[in-house]
Amino acid sequence: MNVNFRTLDLNLLRVFDEVMAERNLTRAARNLSLTQPAVSNALRRLREVLGDELVRRSGAGVEPTPRALALWPTIRDALRHLQHTLAPSDFDPATADTAFVLAMADATAAELIPVLVQMAQREAPAVSIRVVPLTTRDPRQLLESEGADMAVGYFPAVLASLTARGQSGTAAPFEAQRLYVGQYVCVMRKDHPLAQKPLTLDEYCAARHLLVSFSGRPYGFIEQTLAALGRERHIVVTVNQFFTAGRVVANTDLLTVLPRHFVKVTGFDDQLVLRDLPFDQPLVHVDAVWHRRAQHGHAHEWLRDALVRAAGVAFSPNAEAPPAGAGLPPKLPDDAQPGAGGGT
Repeated sequence: MNVNFRTLDLNLLRVFDEVMAERNLTRAARNLSLTQPAVSNALRRLREVLGDELVRRSGAGVEPTPRALALWPTIRDALRHLQHTLAPSDFDPATADTAFVLAMADATAAELIPVLVQMAQREAPAVSIRVVPLTTRDPRQLLESEGADMAVGYFPAVLASLTARGQSGTAAPFEAQRLYVGQYVCVMRKDHPLAQKPLTLDEYCAARHLLVSFSGRPYGFIEQTLAALGRERHIVVTVNQFFTAGRVVANTDLLTVLPRHFVKVTGFDDQLVLRDLPFDQPLVHVDAVWHRRAQHGHAHEWLRDALVRAAGVAFSPNAEAPPAGAGLPPKLPDDAQPGAGGGT
């Protein structure tokens, strides 16, 4: 169906966006300071223009049609971009009381959050930061639903997708920023039978293992590497936190895989031994990922800049935090590692 954009009332799109966000006409009407009949009338007019039912009643709310679900991301992004353009944020770190939500694993938070909090205390004392658990290697759905302002972690499949879309000239709804590069190592207790010598592939595969899996699936990217070698390991325990993994292996004969940088901040690193993995494993690229609709706000700009500076301090212990606005390093490079996995 052809839509005459010149005669389209753009206010109908605002109503559509709110209804899609709330999945409830009464709440959408309240948020828009309209009556429910006015919202229903706006939906009726938009249905006539688009030739689609858009939403159907379902229980106490409404359920969108496939056409509505396909249209919503584009309409929401356009409305957000227009809002930021016409009414730019006057975010002032010194006085702002913005609340930021970050999704990251405990190993990442242990390194970045202390430095980030110190920066916020100096530059934005009324800002609050809430860290939520990272439960996936693909945080795009979380960011799409606005469950977090930004996700920080190792997202190889996401980076590969963004790089591919960029190279093809296709716009992507997400952006990413490289924060630091890490390395995974095999970790065991200090008195483990394998702790006194270099670790061989046969010994590694014969041992009993603990897997850190954000999603809970008993399969990680180490399994992908081993499968390519025609090998496998015996996983007997799965947890969803690196700290828990470190504590368990410090008191058992299990092996686990942890970020090298994280071991020193556990507080019990003297009980652990680190060994290089007995096979080639790509370096871990830790990136911040966010939805493009958020990036135009000055508050989000401050958050991105602060995270980059925090990473610079956390992984260069002798460095001092650069001042706010010191600039961001280049966006993600074109060498993102493909692949995916729910854990190590």
